[in-house]
Order: sequence, then structure tokens, then C-alpha cells
Amino acid sequence: MTHDPESELDWVLVLAPFRKDSDYIAAFLREQRVAVKAAKLDDDLDLLLGQSPGIIAITHEALNAGVIDRIGNHLVEQPDWSEVPIIVLLERAASVSRIRSHLEREWPGARLLFHTRPIAPLELVNAIQSNLLVRLRQRQVRDNIEREREIRLELNHRVKNILASVTSIFQMTKRGAATVEDLSADFSSRLQALADVHSAVFAAGGEEVSFSAVVELTVSPYISGGTSRIVARGPELVVTRDAATTIALCLHELITNAIKYGALSQPAGTVDLTWTVHETETGGRFFMSWVETGGPSVREPTRQGYGTRYIRSALGSLFGSTPEMTYAPAGFRCQAAGLLSRMTPADART
Repeated sequence: MTHDPESELDWVLVLAPFRKDSDYIAAFLREQRVAVKAAKLDDDLDLLLGQSPGIIAITHEALNAGVIDRIGNHLVEQPDWSEVPIIVLLERAASVSRIRSHLEREWPGARLLFHTRPIAPLELVNAIQSNLLVRLRQRQVRDNIEREREIRLELNHRVKNILASVTSIFQMTKRGAATVEDLSADFSSRLQALADVHSAVFAAGGEEVSFSAVVELTVSPYISGGTSRIVARGPELVVTRDAATTIALCLHELITNAIKYGALSQPAGTVDLTWTVHETETGGRFFMSWVETGGPSVREPTRQGYGTRYIRSALGSLFGSTPEMTYAPAGFRCQAAGLLSRMTPADART
């Protein structure tokens, strides 16, 4: 078993002040490829304890009140997952039961192991290596606890964001609904769009997803007879979860509007959805275009509905500039542009 001397919990602190015991023990452990540091019973002890030794090996001669107190203070500061193994090397004539009782009171957070001297070197090495494995398991428990805590925090953050999105969608849908039936239908479809994109990100297995997959997922419910009246094309991109959610919800609103009032309300109407990336001196710029043709003659509405307000706000926030919406007689158009870096993961740009 090889241990990095600088790794947390992977080394042994030796306290053996009598003659050259500390040097002897340290030298033998190093021969067995066990990382070790020997401490003097002065300020070195506090310094080395602060470096988180995996095990403390202490001889009978070092068990004075000051050392016991300083080790006790170190143990009190240990987190719940940490149970420090302390190997106590006692003289043969020592009262093990009395010393054990005393140390258990002073070091309640320790894993105490007693050996009488002289101890066979291999017995000491085996005891230390076994307890280094114990420390490894403790560290794994610590890592699992920390990962679980991070997951809980991230889950809490996501739930808050989702609830905020749901609340916003409901409030804006309610303002534009003429009847309870309209409110129910529109709100349900928007929630389904939100759920679909979250499912896509989850299926991708991380915090990012293919842009074309988001488009396909959003457009696929509107394919009839194997033919889609929404033609989508563009380069392959990887976008963040937040960007994917925004794009999917905006596309849902554009599709809904096209079905109600635009090109998709007529049998011959189609939509051309394209996206491109252009390199500039300031970095890549993303362009997305939604063009409707073959629908009824378009007139600019007298008031903005939920979909228009959401698209302007969401795409404006994502790209840093408000999208252009053109109510041309031949068909509605929506064009958005912005820095690619605002929607792609950092590792996708390196």
C-alpha cells in the first residue's frame, strides 16, 4: 500500500519521545511505504495535528497531561464522519484497563487500539495499514455526504427555479385567457413543453443538451403523417440546460401562435426554422430565424399576448438583445441573435 505523504488522512503521526523510538518507528514505517511524520512534544504537535494525520501512534512516555489535552482538542474538532485511530504503545507493566478508561474519557472521538511493547514490527505495520483502510472508508463516507449535500442544494435550486417558471407561466397565461377552458388548455400545454425539455436534459445525462435535440423534441408533436410543416436545420450545437429550456419554451409559443393565427392555421402553410453560427472578432455569434409562409395575411396585433411578451423577455435575457418580430403580410418572422457564449457550456468553447 503506497500513500502520498501530502494526502489528507493518509499518513501517520508518531509521538515517541523516549530515546530514538520515534526515529526507529518512522524509519521502519517508511521502509514499508507508509507515510509518517514524527512530532516533538512542543509546538510541532499542534502544527502536525492541524495537517490531519490519518492515524496517531503514541508511546506510553508521551501520555502526559499536556499531550492528552492537545490531542483531545484535536478530536473535538473532528467532523461526525471522522473517527481517528490512535495506536497506544504501552509498557508491559502498564495498567491497560486504567489507561484505557482514562483515555476514553479524554478522547471520546477516538478509535483506541492498545499494544504492549516490545511489539513486532510487522504487527505494528499491519495495525497501521488496517487502520489506514478504515480512514479511507471514512473519507469515502465524507465524500458521499458532501456529494449528497451538493445534490440536495442543486435539487432545491432547481425546484425553486421550476416553481418560479410555473408561477410566471400561470400568471401570464391567466392574463391572456378569455375562459377557464382556454386557461386550462394553454397552461397545460406550456407545462408540458417545460416538462419535455427537462426530460431531454435528463436523458442527456448532464447540464447540457444538443440544440437540435431540443428543436426536434419541441417540433415532433406537430408532425402529421410522417411530414412536418416546420422545417428545421442548422449546425450541431451543445447548449446549457437553462438555454435549452428557454429555447424550447419560446419555440412552443411560436408554434402555438402559428397554429392559432399564422402559417400553421392553413393547410399549405409552413415554417422555416434555421440557426447559424458566425465567428467574429469578439467570439461566435448565434443567429436563429423563424419564418412563416403560406398562411393568412398578417397584421400586427393591437396588443401583446403572453407568447409575444415571453419570447421578447426570454430571448432578450438569453442573448442580451431583444429579438426582432416582423408582422409582414406574407408571414410572421422572428429573428434572434447574440453571443454564442451566453448559451453554450464553458467546456464546449475550449
